[in-house]
This record gives sequence, C-alpha cells and structure tokens, in this order.
Amino acid sequence: MDDTALLALAFDLAARAGETILAVRARGFETRHKADASPVTEADQQAELLIAAGLRAATPDLPVVAEEAVAAGHVPAQAASFWCVDPLDGTREFAAGGDDFAVCIGLVRDGAPVLGVVGVPARGALYGGRIGGGAVKRTAAGAHAIAARAPPAEGIAVLASRHHGKDPRMQDFLASRQVASTLNLGSALKFCLIAEGLADLYPRFGTTMEWDTCAAQAVLEAAGGAVRTVEGDAILRYGKPGWVNPHFYATGRITP
Repeated sequence: MDDTALLALAFDLAARAGETILAVRARGFETRHKADASPVTEADQQAELLIAAGLRAATPDLPVVAEEAVAAGHVPAQAASFWCVDPLDGTREFAAGGDDFAVCIGLVRDGAPVLGVVGVPARGALYGGRIGGGAVKRTAAGAHAIAARAPPAEGIAVLASRHHGKDPRMQDFLASRQVASTLNLGSALKFCLIAEGLADLYPRFGTTMEWDTCAAQAVLEAAGGAVRTVEGDAILRYGKPGWVNPHFYATGRITP
C-alpha cells in the first residue's frame, strides 16, 4: 500500500472507532483505572481492538504500538516503521461527558511521523495529513484543506492541557511571548486547532506518550506547523525507550 492508501485506511478506522466510542457512551459504561492511575473504559478497549485488527489485516508487516496493549504488557519489538495508536485520547473528558476526546492513528518511519488521522467523534470531525501531501478536515458537510497560520501581530492564541495547564513552567515558557488568549482543552484536538489556523501554540510540560502525539504531529506538520522539544528545540521523534516524550511545544508556522 502506498501512503495515500495508508492514510485512507487510517481515516476509515478512525471513523469506525469513533462510532464505536459514541455507541458505548450512549448505552453507559464503567470507568476503571490502570496501574498508572490513568482511567480506562470499555470504549478505549473496543476502539483499540477495532483499530489494531484493521491495521494488522491491511499491513501485517507493520507493528502496532497501541496504548491499551502496551499497558497490558504487549510491547512490540522496536522497528523502523510502526503504527502508533491511541484509541481514545482524553478518556477523562469522555467519561465526564465532554466532547474534546479523540481517536489517534499515526504512522512512523525512521523516527518521524509520516501520516496520521485524528478523529474527534463527538464533534463530527476527522483531521488527517500526510507529510508532503497537505492536511484536511472532514465533517458531514464535506472535506477541505487546512493550514497552520503564522503568529498574528496582535498576539498568539495559546492552547493548554485541561488538566496540566497551570504548570508554572508553562508560564515561564510564555513570558517572552505576546499572548492574546488562552484556552484549556483535552486530547490531541489542540494540535488540530493549530493545524487549521485557529490557534498558534500548545506548550506541554509533564509526561506524555508517543501515542498521545504521533498522529496529531503528522497532521500539524502536514498543515505547515511543527512540534519541537522544549530542551534543544529539536523535532519531536519516535521510537524512544519506553515510548515516553520529553517536554514539547506544538506551533503554527514559524517565521524567521
């Protein structure tokens, strides 16, 4: 399969996983906690089973690194190319009845995301992108190209984690920037709002995993934005030990 077909596969699986998640929410569910105290529901598990089965059937040569499988101890061997999956990013928001949770399916080659899809099922949206091929947003009204913007002269729109947005390190990071507004949201949706030119910067301090960022980074980079580490200002890479990310920031178009 070429990358166009792989992106279409990710779009299809993200849409189907989103339908599964909404169906679970409609009939009711129980929230449990994993060993790391993070929440998990039937929706996380069913969506991951659907996505992983679809990826393995279509691309049996590509390992699937998926959040719930890794949490259960099923860790694939390191590989140059692999799928990186968060079946329900923002489980807290989902369990609380919010709409800013997401389905994330990304593909990594040689340490870099090359394509990805982020579904936001409660908002009826799918964001997808392929490096070198642009990014799109799909809704019931159709699909259209999206692009990150350069920082506005009147100040930037900052996005922050709903649960980690008050970290004092973030205030230090923003101190030298002209900030026009700040909005707290959950999940990879923050990357997508930057990708479609509705916001400019998302700094993240604290622990995140590669499946939290991979698909969204692909969408944002395909739209002309970037995701860089706070320390060293390097592109955020993948296939790291333990799948753990350093502190990073996602940004729109970087001007000289």
